[in-house]
Amino acid sequence: MSPRKRLGRTSPPRLLELRVGGAGDALDRFEAAWNRAAESRKGPTISVLSMQDLPLLLRTLSPARWSLLERLKRGGPMSIYELAKRLERDYKNVHTDVTRLAQLGLVERRADGGVAVPWEIVRAELAL
Repeated sequence: MSPRKRLGRTSPPRLLELRVGGAGDALDRFEAAWNRAAESRKGPTISVLSMQDLPLLLRTLSPARWSLLERLKRGGPMSIYELAKRLERDYKNVHTDVTRLAQLGLVERRADGGVAVPWEIVRAELAL
C-alpha cells in the first residue's frame, strides 16, 4: 500500500515532467504561472526538468542510470552500497550516477544516508 493511501490522502501522485527545449520553454512556463497568479487562478503544481536537447537528455539518463532509477523505485530507499550490489555495478560508478541524479532532483538523499526516488511518475515531453 502506498504511503498516501495509508495516511488517507488522496493527493495526486508526485509527477516529474522531463522536457527537451531551450530557455524559451522555461520562460513560457514562467509566464503562464505568472498569469495564473495575477488572475488568482490556482494551477497544478508541476515539477519540470528541462534539458537543452535530446542528446543531452539521453546522456544524462543513460540506460545504466535509468536502470538505477527503476531498481531504486522498486526496492525503496537504500544505501548506495546496497544499490550497487543489487545492480551488480561498481560502487564508485553508482555513487557518481546517484550524485548526478540527485543534483537534477531525480533522486533524493535521505537523513539516514540512503537514497530514494521521490517520484511516482516521470513523464517525458519531446517537442520538435
